[in-house]
Amino acid sequence: MKTDFVPVIVGTDLNAYHMAASFHEAYGVKPHVLGKVQMGFTHYSTIIETVTLVENLDDAEVFVEALLGYADQLDAGTAQKLPLVLVGTNDHYVRLIIEHAEQLRARYLFNYPSEELLNQLQVKEAFYPLAQKHGLTIPETHIHQVGEPVDLEISRFPAILKPSNGVEYYRNKFAGQEKVYRVNSMEEVREVIATIEASGYRDTLIIQDFIPGDDTYIWDSVLYLNSDGEAEFVNFGQVVLQEHEASAIGNYTAIISRFDREVMEQLKGFLEAIGYTGIANFDLKYDSRDGVFKVLEVNVRQGRSSYYATMQGQNLAQHLVEDLVRGRRGGDCTYVDEDVLFTVVPKYILKEYVTEPTVREDVVRFIREKKIGNPLHYRGDRSLLRRAWLAVRAARYRKKYASASWRDGL
Repeated sequence: MKTDFVPVIVGTDLNAYHMAASFHEAYGVKPHVLGKVQMGFTHYSTIIETVTLVENLDDAEVFVEALLGYADQLDAGTAQKLPLVLVGTNDHYVRLIIEHAEQLRARYLFNYPSEELLNQLQVKEAFYPLAQKHGLTIPETHIHQVGEPVDLEISRFPAILKPSNGVEYYRNKFAGQEKVYRVNSMEEVREVIATIEASGYRDTLIIQDFIPGDDTYIWDSVLYLNSDGEAEFVNFGQVVLQEHEASAIGNYTAIISRFDREVMEQLKGFLEAIGYTGIANFDLKYDSRDGVFKVLEVNVRQGRSSYYATMQGQNLAQHLVEDLVRGRRGGDCTYVDEDVLFTVVPKYILKEYVTEPTVREDVVRFIREKKIGNPLHYRGDRSLLRRAWLAVRAARYRKKYASASWRDGL
């Protein structure tokens, strides 16, 4: 199928595959993928035109040079230069795109907020006051500057401890590094802070009230705000299951669609008020103690599970292309209310590990009504090697969940 654009995806992970499937589903086009390491999600796929691995792609100079050089390469291979639609798939790649937007815009089309706004949203120390200013509710939060004495008055335990600056945190690798820590005393708080400080991380840490509840108390929302800053859609979903390995907490493996107009309007209003553009993905948790949805963070990109928006008829790639390539934007925002069950784990895992009665009942019903979808098994991808890889991956999930130590949600 001939198209009037070429998608270029940066990253080789699950998120990259979901975006590739979205482009292929909407337009029949095969994206080009650039990444640092080879991963099974994208390596065996027949819906991806090329996968190019670049050593040290996460280095700023290498990143910009690689993308500009790749644009030259793509242009040289076609009789007519087509617009290149650029999509990042993790926080670091998105930050590099935004920080070098002026250089990259000469060759690529993309939709991301400004660097100033990125810093306000991606660095949690700045995000939480901004969220509160615009009426969003957050958990009780304390901020600690690494390198200074630990002087915190935490009202109750357990608590959650996490880096304010995730990009900087993962630049300083260390043994036992976790995405989020659950701490049960001030002694544990000091121990974790000392370990992180020894790694070389020098930004701030966030210590928050631990909101009780299993995976099903976690909620998700995806929005697209076009180049004019107008929200085109907002959805809402309840997490059914997440990864249970400590290093992967916060990576959702199943989401069921829900609808709450009040919360959806709050999230939309917040992003429009601050002048946001592009795809955004909120993480929230429902606090049964006061009946309030509390915002944990917002990702300045699609999440690894945001494909459920595409399943609901809001194809993320299509929103980008129609906005950036075709110039079609505007109109009323869609508050999505379409029943879907997104999963990247086998059905038997859902049936075994989803124990909350109401959610479990809905999961069983959605499976029975065939309102379930696993984009890893996208029917347009005909690679036999990929199917074999997926079969092995599925078999490993039983062991992963059976041996996991984290069972109580974020």
